[in-house]
Amino acid sequence: MTPTRFFPVVMTVGLILIAAGASAQSIDEARIAYEEGRFVEAADLAEPLGTSEAYTLAAKSLAVYAHYEASEEEWEGVIERAMRMGEEAVKADSTNPDAHYQSAHAVGRYAQRVGAWTALRQGLAGKIRDPLEATLALDPDDADATLALAGWHADIDAEGFVARRLYGGRKEEAIVLFDRALELAPESKVVLHAYAIRLPYLDNENGKERAREMLEKALGVRPRDAYEEYVDLDILDALDELNGG
Repeated sequence: MTPTRFFPVVMTVGLILIAAGASAQSIDEARIAYEEGRFVEAADLAEPLGTSEAYTLAAKSLAVYAHYEASEEEWEGVIERAMRMGEEAVKADSTNPDAHYQSAHAVGRYAQRVGAWTALRQGLAGKIRDPLEATLALDPDDADATLALAGWHADIDAEGFVARRLYGGRKEEAIVLFDRALELAPESKVVLHAYAIRLPYLDNENGKERAREMLEKALGVRPRDAYEEYVDLDILDALDELNGG
């Protein structure tokens, strides 16, 4: 009787291992698609896997696609899907720091498009800040979340007294967080760019010169993936603006 009972167990274990292997292969394929700039394909590969890691990758891929590539007609659907994937990532595993970060990232990309005051009226400031703080509570050394929270403080402060009063964004906190992000990732193209574009506001005396130095350094960092190739274009635009172009 023992072999009869044992065979189904072996089969079940084998099927589980095959499924796990297939899932691992699929998430790897999704990551490669993201790195190569096939952002929607990456999301389509990741979403059916149903894990926090997969939803996180889908949210990131769609947020980048919405910001850089989506047409006007498709943008709303793409960004709404990105925000939904971020929410699913957190639901699937609330201890995953990157799930919280990518949830904030997706909402942040939406806020960028609709404009600061529309975003504030819709209560999006808290929906960006809260998951960033959750990320840092789980991983205090997360450079991306540190950078994003720095940008949040800088951008809220820049909107003026009412925004500062409502949400507590402060220029001084932005500087502390930007410096911390730079300490955590001194060679990051993304960190250098995000800090540089806000330096003219954060440092009235030397901000423009410091920004130019940072942007030139960022441009010298080799892009790691298709997203960072887009960041290079943002850097060139920022340099052009600094130079009065």
